[in-house]
Amino acid sequence: MPKVRIYELAKKYKISSNALITILKELKFEPKSHMSVATDDMITAVTKKFAEGKKEAKKEMEHKEQIKAAVERKTSVGKVSTTPGSEVETIIKKIDKKLKKKERRKKKILNVVDKQAVAKTFKSTMANLGSGKSKKKYKKSSGEDEGVDLGNPNLIEVNEFMSVAELAKVIDVKPTEIITKLFELGVMATINQRLDMASIETIADEYGKEVTLIAEIGEDVLQDENVDHLIKRAPVVTVMGHVDHGKTSLLDFVRSANVVEGEAGAITQHIGAYDVECQGEKITFLDTPGHEAFTAMRARGAQITDIVVLVVAADDGVRPQTIEAIDHAKAAEVPIVVAINKIDKPNANPDSIRNELSNHNLLSEEWGGKTIMVEISAKHGDNVDKLLEMILLQAEMLDLMADPQIRAQGVVIDARLEKGRGPVVTVLVQKGTCKVGDSVVAGVQKGRIRTITDDKSKTMPNIGPSMPAQITGLGGVPQAGDSFMACVNDQEAKEISGKRAIIKRGQDARNNLGGITLDQIFERIKDGQIKDLRLIIKGDVDGSVEVLSDTLGKIQTDEVKTSIIRQSVGAISESDVILASASGAFIIGFHVSIDSRARELAKQEKVDIRLYDIIYEAEDDVKKALEGMLSPEISERFVGEAEVRDTFKVPKIGSIAGSYVKTGRFKRSDKVKLSRGGKIIYTGTLNSLRRFKDDVKEVKEGFECGIGLENYNDIKVGDLIEAYEIVETARKLEV
Repeated sequence: MPKVRIYELAKKYKISSNALITILKELKFEPKSHMSVATDDMITAVTKKFAEGKKEAKKEMEHKEQIKAAVERKTSVGKVSTTPGSEVETIIKKIDKKLKKKERRKKKILNVVDKQAVAKTFKSTMANLGSGKSKKKYKKSSGEDEGVDLGNPNLIEVNEFMSVAELAKVIDVKPTEIITKLFELGVMATINQRLDMASIETIADEYGKEVTLIAEIGEDVLQDENVDHLIKRAPVVTVMGHVDHGKTSLLDFVRSANVVEGEAGAITQHIGAYDVECQGEKITFLDTPGHEAFTAMRARGAQITDIVVLVVAADDGVRPQTIEAIDHAKAAEVPIVVAINKIDKPNANPDSIRNELSNHNLLSEEWGGKTIMVEISAKHGDNVDKLLEMILLQAEMLDLMADPQIRAQGVVIDARLEKGRGPVVTVLVQKGTCKVGDSVVAGVQKGRIRTITDDKSKTMPNIGPSMPAQITGLGGVPQAGDSFMACVNDQEAKEISGKRAIIKRGQDARNNLGGITLDQIFERIKDGQIKDLRLIIKGDVDGSVEVLSDTLGKIQTDEVKTSIIRQSVGAISESDVILASASGAFIIGFHVSIDSRARELAKQEKVDIRLYDIIYEAEDDVKKALEGMLSPEISERFVGEAEVRDTFKVPKIGSIAGSYVKTGRFKRSDKVKLSRGGKIIYTGTLNSLRRFKDDVKEVKEGFECGIGLENYNDIKVGDLIEAYEIVETARKLEV
């Protein structure tokens, strides 16, 4: 007897293979796929089930016929006399019961409709009050019902993963309408095709809708904090300030202090985030590389800093990067604690620093303001313990709380690939707790936590709010600033990671992300993309950096200029490459090396890095780049002249000028001018160039030829045709 497979059995009963597999599983069988062989027991069980189904269906049909007949009699005579206890009486009672149930359902539907109409009217009225402010009610953690959003009724939430069908559902139209609109815009789309933001915004505008981008994929599954479970958490602090004002020295001192004996804290330098203990309470310091990186992380949604410590040298004053740090902190709406450093220097003037900072709306508490300022010496440790106390005081005012009982949510601080360990990711948990074995997502990367170590390389079973740690187990290396979250299971992590990856690929393809090379500058200028050359300068010593910055910064004209977005001492690092990629800059290194990770990232992000040993060589290269950015001088160069001696009409082509080349030569690619009586009456290009019946590329002086002009037929004997070339001359930079 031939074998019968699942899909063949499904065909027999006219159902899908998946439906039959489901039925078999209900019957306690475990088929692997539609290609599995159906055993005799399976066939018998399925046959019996379908037979019982037919029997029940037949019985149901007979029952319906009885009800139908009784209904017809009841509706025709109003009342049917029945024998008590008879079958007909039983059916009539069932009919009455169904009719009453139907009536109640109808009233309920009408009631719901009325409520919806009232809500719609109320929403419309609120929108037209003209107050300019939308009112919202937010879902509380106690489980109260979610309120109705009374904001803009034309505002819809979208994301870049949205398909045509999903967009149609949000706008409340049929998918075919969206497809038609896209077709009218020249876009061929199917119902399941994903749309980019430009297309979504265009379609929404067609229906009078405004769009707002939904938060990052995965945020809808994040757990809300419960107010009953909130506990106090450590503040997260970022140290910022001008180059050489003592940021690193301050961190180094705190890093080397003893946790218990000094009570000033201790920071180890295994990872980019450190725990410090002061007076029995913890502070988390972030080793953030530069103001731009701080803001770049914030722009990506990584609002992780609670307090900014602004380091200002007492012997120097407020410098450009100090102002930048203030601006970055204010933009992030983060409180600032000022550390006036180097008070041990003979020329230190703390009051002068306070005065300068007051010009930037940072008024010291001693002068009646609200900004905490502490005079310290990072080199000798003077008042560093007081600075930590002031940080704790500021944190107390902020009342920082978090719920440790939900799934972990946080941010990637740093990530790298280590031989033997794979991706090693430094994360800062902001809310909740995660443990070894949890399924997690970081950016587009997913995995299951294999190990957790603290800043002292000590193994930990779990990590909670405001705790930095290194984790392993992810499938790839995420980026600094990526969101980090623990998921319910591997399936949820896989789904979130997959959707994020699709969006990222689409963004990369559309935006063509990457840095810029000197060779690309002229092409970008022709497209009108840039008119300034952005530079990041790294040098071996501060003096060299200053000289190089001054030299290159002076290379500019009214049309083009250099723009130095970062200058610092030290090797070219990964953060330099990240900034260059985001800013469209290229990096100049003077007597410095390139970090191996920075070199790999530069290759990946297509960032141009130039290393120099002599300043004038760097200056010369930058000048050449800027000269390429100057608009070239356009001129015409005469190449030949011909006299029209006869004209011919050629069907489907037009007028042909039988000409004699008096001087120079004529090429098929030349541009031409037709003059009559000393007046130019046509400027354009050649349509044809012939010698007798042959097409030719060139006709030299002293030869006759046939010349056809592009889209012009009014040619007369005696006209002169002049051939010329367009010449672009590169301009030199005059500084």
